[in-house]
Amino acid sequence: MNCQELDLGKTILVTGASSSGKSEFAEMLATKTNKSVIYLATAKVDPSDREWQAKIIKHQQRRPKDWQTLAACEELPLCIEQAAESECLLIDSLGTWIANFLELDQIDWKKRCDRLLNSIQNTQAHIILVGEETGWGIVPAYPLGRLFRDRLGYLSRQVGNVVDTTYLVAGGHVLNLSVLGEPLSNYKI
Repeated sequence: MNCQELDLGKTILVTGASSSGKSEFAEMLATKTNKSVIYLATAKVDPSDREWQAKIIKHQQRRPKDWQTLAACEELPLCIEQAAESECLLIDSLGTWIANFLELDQIDWKKRCDRLLNSIQNTQAHIILVGEETGWGIVPAYPLGRLFRDRLGYLSRQVGNVVDTTYLVAGGHVLNLSVLGEPLSNYKI
């Protein structure tokens, strides 16, 4: 696959490990849509976290100046629902969005996920979602870490089932999982 062969389906999930280049790849895809790009930041800003602030600044400096940035910490589905066909929403990231709701019980969490999935399936806009991969290594030592890992895995799987294209960025390479693999939902017991 080269740049000319990229699948620019209407809805795209770009997943990968921390610092794998997934956000950079998603940004490149957004520029290829030739639409007005709106960057939806899902993380809550914590001015006391210098490391996080540095990462945010690095991302901001890399993005084109004409992109609009909106905070979508809690109302991500609403932002998606209100987007126009002429827009490309770059949502970065599912993991930070999930972190905003770890205190929710399972029923309320599922309702939030269902609303997000419904908004993705029914939007008029082009959407590129960035999602982290967790669970490929050590089991988190604390219950909250395991809850985050499990919720992110669940949501990534659900999003991967509804988007047109899923990419994995790993080891300095981009893999189109929609071409190389089959949805797990195709396999029934």
